[in-house]
Amino acid sequence: MKSSPIRLIGQSIKVVDHEGLTITECIGNASTSIDDLSLALVNVQGPTSEPWLTIHYDEYMHVTEGCLELHYELDNKSLNTVFIAKGTRFQPRFPAGITKYIPVCLPAFQPERCIREEGTEASNVSKKLKELHSKLTAAEVNEKYNRVDTIYHMCQKKAWEDCKSQRKAYFPPTFVADGKMTHATSVPGRLISTANHFYTDSVGDWICLELNRGGLEQLGIVTVFEAAMPVGEKAADGKWEDFVFPHIYGGIPTHLEGIVTNIYEMVRSNDGTFLSIKDLTG
Repeated sequence: MKSSPIRLIGQSIKVVDHEGLTITECIGNASTSIDDLSLALVNVQGPTSEPWLTIHYDEYMHVTEGCLELHYELDNKSLNTVFIAKGTRFQPRFPAGITKYIPVCLPAFQPERCIREEGTEASNVSKKLKELHSKLTAAEVNEKYNRVDTIYHMCQKKAWEDCKSQRKAYFPPTFVADGKMTHATSVPGRLISTANHFYTDSVGDWICLELNRGGLEQLGIVTVFEAAMPVGEKAADGKWEDFVFPHIYGGIPTHLEGIVTNIYEMVRSNDGTFLSIKDLTG
């Protein structure tokens, strides 16, 4: 059946409502799951200003009421419609109080595309924007990481070599407790903080396996990107709540070519702290 050229794709959503500033997104990632562009309605009820911003998209601003000043290298201007090029650093100010304007961003606004100079503590505005734009479905998350083909798993060297000598698949000790899943990452540097959270009390050498995700999939071993999960009975670090990790639903073959593409030594201090992955991280 031919799809209709006109269709409902979503509805507006208020993404910011804070101390007299409201932003209602009509088109974009939060409201319509569109990344090509975003369009919003901004309503300012009193004299205020944004922090300095550096944007990673082109932006058009059209003022429908009041006054908007854009401070750019000490050049202040009140304006009606303006184009701001990608990469520009500027500060919006609203000296007249009640102001309304329409920003259009290409590609669409996302928090990581707009660097807000707010110091060490993120404002309520930033936190709300980040929360709304992080609400992707599981399918959307995995579509985003579909092209990631190299993933990493760390394990105790002896356990790996024992399985390899017997030509058996390797399964981590908590495989069943973790839902028949093998933890992994696509960012090898994260293995250091992960190891120090879970494994500093362990004895013996550890290694990092570089894995071919596509090779695993050809064997029927599926990798799914998901939120951080516990290892056995120990919960994940709360600092990882914004990350997604590749979870391998199966074991790791030890005797098949092309699955494990590299093996790296993990470096530890005398007290068991993990320091680095030799030849892979600093």
